[in-house]
Amino acid sequence: MHRRIFSVILAFMLVASCSDVTAGRTIVEGTGPDELLKLRAGPGLGYKVILGLPDGTTLNRGNCVTELGQLWCRVSLTDAPRISGYVSADYLSVR
Repeated sequence: MHRRIFSVILAFMLVASCSDVTAGRTIVEGTGPDELLKLRAGPGLGYKVILGLPDGTTLNRGNCVTELGQLWCRVSLTDAPRISGYVSADYLSVR
């Protein structure tokens, strides 16, 4: 009984901690001055790279998923919403 309650509480805490990475406007941050964040066709390193995004690129963030322990977010470019894909959440900052 206690184990089940603990599991439910843990699940709610996990959902609450991820709530600010589910949708909104974000900016690419932390890739470095000469590096680009790879916009991929799917949530993982095995997917094709669509294009590279420099620091400061503004994105519209959609839902995020975990793939092999890494959080990936569906994004589209704010200035070109038809261009969309997945990026690692490690390089996104809420603005």
